[in-house]
Amino acid sequence: MTVRVTLVSAAMGSALREARFDDGGPLEAAGLRQAEQAAGTLPAGGRAYASPSPRCAATAAALGLRAEPAPALAGCAMGRWTGLTLAEVAAAEGGSVARWLADPAAAPHGGESLLDLFARVAGWLDALALDVAPGGGRGPVVAVVEPDVVRAAALHALGVPGPAFWRLDVPPLSVTELTGRSGRWNVRWGRPAGGG
Repeated sequence: MTVRVTLVSAAMGSALREARFDDGGPLEAAGLRQAEQAAGTLPAGGRAYASPSPRCAATAAALGLRAEPAPALAGCAMGRWTGLTLAEVAAAEGGSVARWLADPAAAPHGGESLLDLFARVAGWLDALALDVAPGGGRGPVVAVVEPDVVRAAALHALGVPGPAFWRLDVPPLSVTELTGRSGRWNVRWGRPAGGG
């Protein structure tokens, strides 16, 4: 029994453009238009989920998805760094940023460590693989998520260690497809939503 999961990274918002730790801001007008143009191009007939962020919910709606909020797919909780740019945090807490970038178990911001994010996303994926109906499944799964969730899912799918997280680029409105079966996942990486 195979599970097919299509992860769509949220459309462009100001936090992403400004390299700011997401503060729940909305999509930019251009990002909304791009998502609307990609509507109808994702797998249909299955389940749709979205990270609880406003940016992901708005992207899912613009894509024409009736997505159910999935708390397990929330972006990494960044504690007191939420709303700040990476440059602002680096200027004020350079050592903390260096530790956070080097150690996936570190959470100097008081929020969630990357290892916690990885475990949460891996748990969601593994639960999907167990939730397949006998005889072939319940249709495809589409989830609109933050880029860090796409990275965490890809690491889990490939069985790659945490430091590789920083080496994966996830553009806005890119599609990553995971196909899972018997504890093994395959990954098709990074096509644009609406593209082939």
